[in-house]
Amino acid sequence: MSLGATLRKLRLRKGQSLQQVADAVDASKAHIWELEIGKSRNPSIDLLTRLADHYEVSLASLVGEDPKALERILEGDPEASRDDQLMRMFRQLQSLPTEDRGMIDHIIRGMIERRKTAPKR
Repeated sequence: MSLGATLRKLRLRKGQSLQQVADAVDASKAHIWELEIGKSRNPSIDLLTRLADHYEVSLASLVGEDPKALERILEGDPEASRDDQLMRMFRQLQSLPTEDRGMIDHIIRGMIERRKTAPKR
């Protein structure tokens, strides 16, 4: 599936207009439309990253490096969405300063410990 087709499917799945997506990723409506129709073929990695974050998919899924994962996400497979979310979160963590990563690590460890001691449901 082309990048344009992927972007269109993700936008429609989210029920958003071109303008809503453009506003969310700080791009022009015309540029988003050109990406969707394949007229603009060389978007910046920064824009692709913002689009992936907006649609809550990994960059790999967005650009077609993992087409099976994207198909499963579009079909509503919760496991595929969860795996993709973890890859997206990992990429976002890499952009944080060391002290922020440490804080998030501390939060995660606390959540894991809390679940170990919480009564079973």
